[in-house]
Amino acid sequence: MVLLVRVLLVCALGAGAAQRAGAQVVAEGSEGGIKLSAGGTGSWTYLQYGNSKVVGPAVFVDADTERRWGIEAEGKWLDFHENANVHAETYSIGLRYHFDWRRFEPYAKGLVGFGDFNFPYNYAHGRYLTVTAGGGMDIPLGRRFEVRAPDVEWQYWPGFTFGAMNTVSVSAGFRVRVFGTPQ
Repeated sequence: MVLLVRVLLVCALGAGAAQRAGAQVVAEGSEGGIKLSAGGTGSWTYLQYGNSKVVGPAVFVDADTERRWGIEAEGKWLDFHENANVHAETYSIGLRYHFDWRRFEPYAKGLVGFGDFNFPYNYAHGRYLTVTAGGGMDIPLGRRFEVRAPDVEWQYWPGFTFGAMNTVSVSAGFRVRVFGTPQ
């Protein structure tokens, strides 16, 4: 019995003192982890309705995996440089595909959400489905900060009141890694 207690005590002490070996590697293709980033851009947008050109801020959150796929959520407020109070806000979420190319991280995205549209002179306001396709490039400035330029989006509003509407946006801004390993 005393021998059994001694053996268990030595095993417990050995297990408690053990450390993870630093030479272990994760097999290629099975590397996990998520990188969460957030940022903001300034956007210039062409609205097909009334041939309006509006500008405004946008914010986004990216949750990317090491396997090149991720999710992006974006809010855009196109409230400046409006004509006759015609402006729009969009809120979208969807898939994002990214990869490393030299120092850069190009990406493509497909988002779905809704857009709030304000008609001329505040006569009406509507909420519509929006489908967005886009892409761009993130350029690192260090371990945590990146420049997002350009970010180009084409947006389709299929149920718009006066027939389907298209918008095109070009944005530029910054992105900050909140947590996760830098790429």
